[in-house]
Amino acid sequence: MARLDAEDRQALLRSGSPLAFPARQVLLREHEPSTHVLIILSGWAKVTSAAPNGYEALLALRGPGDIVGEQALLSGRPRGATVTALERVETLALDAERFGALLDERPTVARRLLALTADRTRDSDRRRVQFASLGVQERLVLELIRTHGEESQDGVLVTAGLTQSELAGSVGASREAVARLLKQLRERGVVRTGRRGIVVVRPDVLRQMARSGNG
Repeated sequence: MARLDAEDRQALLRSGSPLAFPARQVLLREHEPSTHVLIILSGWAKVTSAAPNGYEALLALRGPGDIVGEQALLSGRPRGATVTALERVETLALDAERFGALLDERPTVARRLLALTADRTRDSDRRRVQFASLGVQERLVLELIRTHGEESQDGVLVTAGLTQSELAGSVGASREAVARLLKQLRERGVVRTGRRGIVVVRPDVLRQMARSGNG
């Protein structure tokens, strides 16, 4: 939404129908036929993909202003990932016909969507390179600070209250490996965990760890 000018943004909003999801409800399901896209207006959702052995990889977080489900709809293929609400999520739903008509009528929206797809692909490529060269500790540090973090008075709050399993999925590690690392970080006073999620009390220490690769 932030990529669109005011006129295109209003046209997009007029084309959709409100649709709300409670926390932990699936918005879009992997492998299902693609019939519509969703524009997230409020709340956060996780994008995941499941391996045959049951391992669930966290591919991305999507929040206000993001679009989900567009790649499958444009390609005509089944959905490639599952999108699940991490909290109450309010969206606008556009069916395939309305979405296609909007792109035909407003080429600037189509170009912005193409740019978004390119940026997401580049970000995915960057993460693969990083993950191939870094250990679990450094990958987790990067995810905490760069991807899932929000600045707060207490430090950096991990966005949307991700569980340890979800955090593990975001860095391609096991839950046990992440649990061990978080225990070490708590003992050093670097992070604090609780019902709200993970708060990075000493982000400067984590950044130093990412640079040096040392525990």
